[in-house]
Amino acid sequence: MSKLILLEGNQRMIIETIDYRKGMVRIIDQTLLPGEEIFLNLCTLDEVAEAICSLRVRGAPAIGIAASYGMLLNLDKMLQAESAENPEYIFDREEGMNSFSFPGISIEKIRNCLLEAKKRLETTRPTAVNLFWALNRIFSVLDGEEKDPGRLCELIAREAFNIYTEEVETEIKIGKNGARYIKDGMNILTHCNAGGLATAGYGTALAVLYTAKKEGKEFSVYADETRPLLQGARLTSWELERSGIKVSVLCDNAAASLFAAGKIDIVIAGADRIAANGDVANKIGTLGLAILCKAYRKPLYIAAPLSTFDMNIESGDDIHVEQRSGDEIAYLGGRRVVPENVNIYNPAFDITPAEHISSIITERGVIENPRREQIASFIRR
Repeated sequence: MSKLILLEGNQRMIIETIDYRKGMVRIIDQTLLPGEEIFLNLCTLDEVAEAICSLRVRGAPAIGIAASYGMLLNLDKMLQAESAENPEYIFDREEGMNSFSFPGISIEKIRNCLLEAKKRLETTRPTAVNLFWALNRIFSVLDGEEKDPGRLCELIAREAFNIYTEEVETEIKIGKNGARYIKDGMNILTHCNAGGLATAGYGTALAVLYTAKKEGKEFSVYADETRPLLQGARLTSWELERSGIKVSVLCDNAAASLFAAGKIDIVIAGADRIAANGDVANKIGTLGLAILCKAYRKPLYIAAPLSTFDMNIESGDDIHVEQRSGDEIAYLGGRRVVPENVNIYNPAFDITPAEHISSIITERGVIENPRREQIASFIRR
């Protein structure tokens, strides 16, 4: 069983999705869940990049953390090679930075090391803005006034670890801000996985449900299986069942029948990028749920940290949607289910227009009926 970190008198459970320990990035391999709970120690930049591409680590906030840790890992390896003491590792999230001498280190070497990592990681997942936000945040440490190489390395590590700890705090606030929408007896539909596995450990959309559960509310959740990689069936149901929340899994194309039967009260989902006008990029299939919500007059809530907003993107039309390998659809359980030489359309995300979204739940508060002016004012405050 995976270890859970318990906060505030065992009232909140944080899944150990990702961490930085003793010069390695430690993740739970999400491609093996729910059958196996295997933790991997990623020791190189390429291993981190592969883990992001292969969805061993996934979800916009978790990808951002992984990206920052990938940059730190590259620096860790470079400093090990430069140190006269030949240490096993330089950085650890709990210990900080170990004290070693680096006689050959320079600001220029540090910059080149981080730039190499940044360029490599930028190629992994194009849609989730948190990845680029985290990479830029780490790289921006170089623009500060610190000129001592050793102290600069310490500041870079601190920034990477701050991204993780701030994300945990953000998720808890999102849960508190969104729990108001959950009422006793509700039936709630969610799509893909916006829980602890997609974040620093508590979640965005699922953080709202965890907080409502902690407040004593009783409700039921329907989790779309989320084709083609079944993040809802494999991951969301795994999380919710462990937390004691009643959950049922359904085929994506069964959602409309639930709406028609009056069995859905609200839909809550996460986001991978939010444009300046409020359009949301999220896992493919979210748009279909938004259209159902509009048709059946049910609210759609998006839960996401402020780091998911991209104010440089005017609308969803400008968001680059990742196209993934057709093999994800062509094969099921290792067996080919699509004939050879048939074209496959496999976008990882779709764009939900802001007009279909009732509220966006953030760590700072809730944006009701999100539109460009409201969002700009909310971000500035």
